[in-house]
Amino acid sequence: MSHTIAVGGTRRRAWAVAALASIVAVTGLVAVPGADAKTKKKPVPVKVMTRNLFLGADLGPALNATTFNEFTAANAAILAEVDKTNFPLRAVGLAGELAQKKPDLVGLQEVAWWRTNPTPGGPQQGPNGQFTATTTRYDFLALLQAELDKRGLNYTVAVEKVEFDFEAPADTDGDPNTGIAGGDIQGRLTMRDVILVNEDSKVNLKVKNPTSGTFASLFTPNISGIDVPVTRGWTAVDATATKGKGKKQSKVKFRFVNSHFEAFDDETQRPSIRAQQAAELLAGPASPKRTIILGDFNSNVPGVQAGDEQAYQTLLDAGFEDRTVNDDATCCINDLFAPTNTFDHQVDHVMTNMGKKVKLVNSEGTGKTPVSGIYNSDHAGVFSTLKISK
Repeated sequence: MSHTIAVGGTRRRAWAVAALASIVAVTGLVAVPGADAKTKKKPVPVKVMTRNLFLGADLGPALNATTFNEFTAANAAILAEVDKTNFPLRAVGLAGELAQKKPDLVGLQEVAWWRTNPTPGGPQQGPNGQFTATTTRYDFLALLQAELDKRGLNYTVAVEKVEFDFEAPADTDGDPNTGIAGGDIQGRLTMRDVILVNEDSKVNLKVKNPTSGTFASLFTPNISGIDVPVTRGWTAVDATATKGKGKKQSKVKFRFVNSHFEAFDDETQRPSIRAQQAAELLAGPASPKRTIILGDFNSNVPGVQAGDEQAYQTLLDAGFEDRTVNDDATCCINDLFAPTNTFDHQVDHVMTNMGKKVKLVNSEGTGKTPVSGIYNSDHAGVFSTLKISK
């Protein structure tokens, strides 16, 4: 009896195997153990950072001057403040931040270049102004790169874009009757936004298509009867990050966009200038579906200050998610030399529009303590590690 059952079971199993073989032959389906595991690629960890370097002085007094004498006096005070806030020393601390975190991609804002000329003239604005101040006083980009080089860090400039570029006389001797146009020296500020790429990245980072642009919506103060547009814009690259080798290799592609929205416009205006700039960013460089945008947006999370959230909310409404820690304030301090300071709100952000294709591994503020008796900037930096899936 048991022998008959065994034979019958064997026959049934043989018939099932034959039937399965027929299905495979017809459909071409082959079940390979572990096939799904081989085709599933691991996410690639990408480290990004946004860093406002602080241009070195408050431009408000010059922007708000009502007379030319007030303007030249304010310019002198600005040059003195830039000397005092000592970017060569601050560059040491900033390079230390990058050395500690080693981000793959860095978006820099307020990468100032200060130049002077001992023979003053009238106000001039780029890109078509007839500039005369050509002697470098502080080139923030060159100074930062020199400090990075000292640490053996291989960061190269992928995009460098000139933004606000303006020169004007400064009354450094306190006598409005000396010099030309009320000043005894000509000072020039060239603002730049920059993207740095870590050439020693552990994710085999490649970038291409470096691009930049200027916003159409600009803040234009009238300084002593002269309309001065405050040029702002964006920089961007297309990036590919690769992790692993052979069949285990994972590769992800994305757009990386760095920007600095307006700081001085009326936030009660709707839409504010910075909100209009956010909309321009969305319509242009940040329009691809796989995009990381970061920078100093001068816009806080909703519920902190009425109107201030407009630019940030514009990005949220377009499907971007914040990839920072929202309670980690990054702005802003008035005294770089104070032994302790409080950053009380967040305007520096890292955001993505890839939904669940991105996981925030960690995020933290950088530069929140002084180095050699001075803070690295009036902002803190923001560093985020993102795991990006294909």
